[in-house]
Amino acid sequence: MTTANFEALEKEACETIGHASDLKELESLRVRYLGKKGEVTLLLKQVGSLSQENRSVFGQNVNKLKSSVESALDNQKRKLSAVSSEKSIIDATLPGYHAPQGRLHPITQTIREISDLFLRLGFELVDGREIETEFCNFTALNIPLDHPSRDAFDTFYTENGALLRSQTSTVQVRIMKDRKPPLRIIAPGRVYRPDEVDASHSFMFHQIEGLMVDSDVTFSDLKGVLSVFLKKLFGPGIKTRFRPHYFPFTEPSVEIDVNWGKGWLEVLGAGVVNPKVFEQVGYNPKKVKGFAFGLGVERIAMLRYGIKDIRLFYENDIRFLGQFR
Repeated sequence: MTTANFEALEKEACETIGHASDLKELESLRVRYLGKKGEVTLLLKQVGSLSQENRSVFGQNVNKLKSSVESALDNQKRKLSAVSSEKSIIDATLPGYHAPQGRLHPITQTIREISDLFLRLGFELVDGREIETEFCNFTALNIPLDHPSRDAFDTFYTENGALLRSQTSTVQVRIMKDRKPPLRIIAPGRVYRPDEVDASHSFMFHQIEGLMVDSDVTFSDLKGVLSVFLKKLFGPGIKTRFRPHYFPFTEPSVEIDVNWGKGWLEVLGAGVVNPKVFEQVGYNPKKVKGFAFGLGVERIAMLRYGIKDIRLFYENDIRFLGQFR
C-alpha cells in the first residue's frame, strides 16, 4: 500500500467522521476504522509480515493514519456532546424567561441626586473614613469635652479609643488639614449613633455635609446656594425659612425649613464656619471665611417619597424597594 493510498484513506476517514450526525453513528465509524476488524486495525496487523526494509515506512504511515482517525473521532464527539447537552437543557418551544431588572436603592438614588445638584453648583465630591478620632469628630469641630454627644451613651467608641463617626463633618476637618483654600466640597456617607430604632430613628443613617471656604465667603452665599439647591430638589414652588439656631462649629447658625403646603419641616442645618474650627485645622480665620451645612439623606427620601417609617429602607423587602426607579 503506497503513501498516496494512506493519504486517501486518511482523508476519506476524517471527512466521513466529520459528517457523523449523532453519537450512535460516530460509534459505528469508530468500529469501522479502529475496531478489532476495522480498516486501520487490519493494516496494523500487516506490519509484522512485511520485510525489514518495508516495515518502517509502512508502520509510520499506519500510525499516522491511526492518530488522525482518533483525533477526528475525539473532535466530533466533543461537538456532538455539546449539541446534545444544549438540546437537553433548552426547549425552544417553551416561553421565554424574563429576568427581573435591578435598580438602585432609594437611599443611593437620593444621595446621587443631591450630589449631582451640588456638583452642578461647583462643589467637589469627597469621601472619608467611618472609624474616626475624637479630634476629628469633636475637638476640631469646637465640641467641648462636657458636651453630651461625647458621652459613651451617644457615640460608639472602640476599645482603642477610636469611634464610629457620628457626623460626616469629620471629612471636612481632614480635607482642611490636607488642603488649602479655596474649597467647595460635599461629603456623603454613613454615620452612627446609638439611638433606639423606631419609625424615625436608626443607629446607622446617611448624611451629606457641605463646606465652602474662601477669602470672602458670606452668609449671603450660604443662603443663595442652599435656596437654589432646595428649589431644584423639591421644585420651584417650595417655600424656605431660615431660623436662628446653635451649632458649636458654626456661628451664626441656622436651621432651614421647607413648606410645600403641608406645614414647615426642618431639613438642613447650616451656618458660617466658627473661627475656632479654622484655628484647629491650621487656617488663619482672619484671612478665610466659609459656610457649612448638613442634611440627613433618609429624611429627604422620606419626605420626597412619602415614607413614614425609616426601618423600611433597611429591611431588604423587595416589595418595598421595587417601587423606586
